[in-house]
This record gives sequence, structure tokens and C-alpha cells, in this order.
Amino acid sequence: MLICDHASAALPQSLGTLGLDDSEMERHIAIDIGAAPLTRNLADHFKATAVLAGYSRLLIDCNREVDDHTSIREISEGTIIPGNRRLLSVDRVARIEAIFHPYHAAIRDCLQSLQRNGLRPAVVAMHTFTPSFHGIDRPWEVGILSGRDRRIADPLIAALEAESLTVGDNQPYSAMAFAGYTIEAHAMAAGLANVMIEVRQDLVADDDGVRQWTDTLCRVLEPILSDASLFASKQAGASEA
Repeated sequence: MLICDHASAALPQSLGTLGLDDSEMERHIAIDIGAAPLTRNLADHFKATAVLAGYSRLLIDCNREVDDHTSIREISEGTIIPGNRRLLSVDRVARIEAIFHPYHAAIRDCLQSLQRNGLRPAVVAMHTFTPSFHGIDRPWEVGILSGRDRRIADPLIAALEAESLTVGDNQPYSAMAFAGYTIEAHAMAAGLANVMIEVRQDLVADDDGVRQWTDTLCRVLEPILSDASLFASKQAGASEA
């Protein structure tokens, strides 16, 4: 099963532009550039269920707990978000009820439906990251993030490195302490094999880049996801022993 938390830059008409120019909505603060088409392509190839968030992370970040201070940001990467400043409690609750809960309910429903049909899915979360952050270049072409369950991460890193790619192991972020709400709530808690894939955004900023990375990820994931043992039960705490 594929998940894409930051697939869209869409905003509801009722909230206008949150006070931002169109150019800001094309940045990483609003959307993971290239992540949505990459997710859809992988889902088509593997004939897999995919759930993609339908609204911008600027409204509410579906990969954060609702009480996390980064859930609804007033400032993101140095940009003030006017429509998020001094947000009333009733407006915050409205976003949680209209966006956050339905997205996670959809993931939960899909997982339950697969399991009712005798399938125990692996969960792959797709993200993209900026080539630099606060003036520091990020050399990795792709990052593979995981907690202590390395069933997908280890062979995937090896396969990508065999493609002569620069691969970050828990880079540019580490998932050892916090993997993000979505993976932790839906995959880790259930002991499902899981991984987060982060592709550098400049490599998937156009159709050609998305096609190339679709081909690469399909090629390296195919033998990994063909291993039946990947879908055996693994309790959340078992990998920590």
C-alpha cells in the first residue's frame, strides 16, 4: 500500500490563498514536488492501493499529530502564513475534522479492507525533499527512512546503491526517533513492514524525472516486494529486542 501525505497544494475556496502568492504554493512548504505522480505510477505498476492527501500541508500537516506545534504552521521555512496566524480553536478543529480525520480514516479503511481479504500489506510512504535547506546542500539523490524495522530499508538501500545512486540512510531526516504520524499510526503500530522513500525534488520536478524515478523504483522494489516473508506478522516491539 502506498501513502502520500503531501501530495497536493490545493486549498479550499473558503480559505482563499491563506494570504500567499501563487509562487509560494509551488514550493515545498505547500507540497512535496513530484511525490503525487510518482506515487500514482508506482501504484499502477504494482497494482497497489494508494491513498493521497487532497489538500496542502499548509492547511494541516497530515503527517503530524494534531497537537504538534508543526501541525498548522504560522511560519514555514521562513515564510509567514497569514491565514494560519492567530487561528481560532474552532477553525483549527474544523480543519482537523474536514481534512486530517478523513485522510487517516481512508488509510485505515483501505488497510482493513486488504486484511479482510487475507492480505497483509507492506506500507510505502512517498515524500520528496529540497536540494538544500537553510543554505546547506543535500547531496543525497534519495533517502530511505525507517525505524528499527529494516525489512524493506536494508535491501532497498543496497539495491539503490547498486544503481550508482547517492543514498541517504535515514537522511535527510532520521526516522529512528520519529517516523511521522502516518507510518507510526498505521504501519509500525500494526507491525506491518514499512519504509519512507524521499526523492530529491529537483530530480522529479518534471515528467521526464518522474518517469526515470518510476522506472528506477519499480526495478529495485520488485524483488524486495516479491519476498513473501515480508508480509509475515511482526509485532511493533519485536524488532527492538
